[in-house]
Amino acid sequence: MKKTRRVVAIVDDDPRLIESLENLLESAGYVAHSFSSAGSLLTSGLSGLDVLITDIGMPGMDGLELRDVVKKARPDLPVFLITGRHEIADHVRAQGIGGLFCKPFDGQALLAAIDDTLYESRNGG
Repeated sequence: MKKTRRVVAIVDDDPRLIESLENLLESAGYVAHSFSSAGSLLTSGLSGLDVLITDIGMPGMDGLELRDVVKKARPDLPVFLITGRHEIADHVRAQGIGGLFCKPFDGQALLAAIDDTLYESRNGG
């Protein structure tokens, strides 16, 4: 029985962060699909994705708006938000939104959160 690798979409307008996340995810056995904007992800489609990681502060549709669109289309798709602006992080946390990481973030902590989320979804958690 072949084990399928889980697919993680990354949406960020910073190519250096995308490259860093791709390397991190692929070294952990995930398949990384990268997008430079929310629009390019939505054009590509959400099917086949297991996790979405998106920056909050992007031109056009920001990460919070993207998360809202994704939750309507794929309520089961876990979404992790990242931001370099700590005042936004405080505001988002105050709204009770989980899955938030502030830049610079601990890559191992992000991988652990993804692993935990996927484990729970596989086991009805």
